[in-house]
Parts: sequence; C-alpha cells; structure tokens
Amino acid sequence: MESIRSFKLFSNNNEKSEMVEEKVREKLTKNEFVEKESGYDLAIAIGGDGSFLRMVKQTNFNSSILYVGVNAGTLGFAQEVELNDIDEFIEELKNNNYKVDSIGIQETKVITDKGDSNFYSLNEIVVRQKDLNTMVVNVKIDDVFLEKFIGDGLLVATSFGSTAYNLSFGGSIVYNTFHTLQLTPIAPLNNKSYHNLLNSVVLPEDKVITLFPVSSNDLLITVDGENKFYDNVNQIKTVVNKKRIKCLRRKDYDFSKKINEKFLK
Repeated sequence: MESIRSFKLFSNNNEKSEMVEEKVREKLTKNEFVEKESGYDLAIAIGGDGSFLRMVKQTNFNSSILYVGVNAGTLGFAQEVELNDIDEFIEELKNNNYKVDSIGIQETKVITDKGDSNFYSLNEIVVRQKDLNTMVVNVKIDDVFLEKFIGDGLLVATSFGSTAYNLSFGGSIVYNTFHTLQLTPIAPLNNKSYHNLLNSVVLPEDKVITLFPVSSNDLLITVDGENKFYDNVNQIKTVVNKKRIKCLRRKDYDFSKKINEKFLK
C-alpha cells in the first residue's frame, strides 16, 4: 500500500465546516503531510454527505487518488471520520493503517434529437417528466423488455447510493462494493388498468438499463441532487461499467456496523 504524503481539503461554506477544516489542516501539516492544489494523494471532504458528493464531482471522479470524508454534518453516511477521531485517524494515515474500497461509478448517456449528453454519478439519477406529470417509459435491461412503467418517476441508484435517496422510496440497502445498479419505482400506478413492479430491481455491473419515453420526451433528470432539463429525449442509457473511485476506510470499518450506527441507534 502506497504511503499518503499530500492532501487537499474540500469544505462546506458554513462556520462549523470551516472551523473543522482549519483544525484538520493544522493537524495534518503538523504531522508533515503537505497540502497541494493538484497532484495530491488524498482528497478530504469536510461536512456532510453533500460535501463528499461535491468533492468527487469537482475532482472528476478521479480514479488515481483516495477519497475520504470528515463528518461535520448530520447523518454523514459517506463520511468515514467523526470529529472526535481526527487525531487517531491521522496516526493511522502516518502508519498506513487503513484499507481501500473500490466504488463503482454510474455512467449515463442521454440521447436527444439535438445530440448526446454523458455524465457520471456517485449516488443516483432520478428521471421524471419535466412538468412532473405522470411519466410513462418503456424499460429495457440489455435490450430485453422489462416493463412499461407508469408513475411519478424512476430512480436508478448505485450500491454506494442505495442508502441515500433510494432508501426514501423503499429501495434496498446494498453493500457499496458490489457495483450494482438498483431500479426503484417512484409512486408506480398499480390497478386494473396498469401493472407495474412495486419493488426495486437490483442488477449486477455491466447490465445496461435503457429508458424510452412514451408519454412525453421532455424530462427532468436529477443527477446526485442536481437538476438537468432535457427536451426531445429519445432514450436514456445508464450502467455501472469499469469506472471506479477509491474510498479510504479505517481499519475497523464495517458496512453492517455503519448501517446500525447511522440508521438504527
């Protein structure tokens, strides 16, 4: 395992995060870690889960560096280090006493009459009608028809994002090293006229989910919380393929323990 010698901090613009940022910078520098603007070994998000998402996006989902978060927010499921553990964490860094998880990144292509748009996401994409009316889309998995979905929308989450927005719609929690996609319905219609899957479907990596708009092809696509509007959409393709990032974990990290601490205690 390579030694970590340099870092860059990514902080929320609030008073608490800025205070924690200064504290972390001071302690890391005192322990002979070097702060850099580029070419650093470790990217550190200060704040909550949103700050972690922004950090990964700002660094363009860099596969060559390590990512970690210091929790200065509320839930902080993506944040590995609590405020009371900063000194211990830095000692672990100095002694290379940590482990690394490989996290699959979602790759999405939106194909419209005017051209294609491609983007990455760490947590999920959410597809709805632009006017938020009932959405009708045909869903295929690797070109095999799955269903004609009718409802408020569809959420497609990564394993990493399974504990985020996906959970609010009754989706399943998936260990974040599985590199899956999870197709979760949002308020699906289910009556004598319409039949939809009411539960999420978990798919392995490399399985391509394709959505074909039926009712209207003007869509609102939310990517890790950021809204994007598209007109005249022909299809949306999304997959977890080969793209990965590396998240630094403390030696005692356990996903089951994390679920218990963040959701059950």
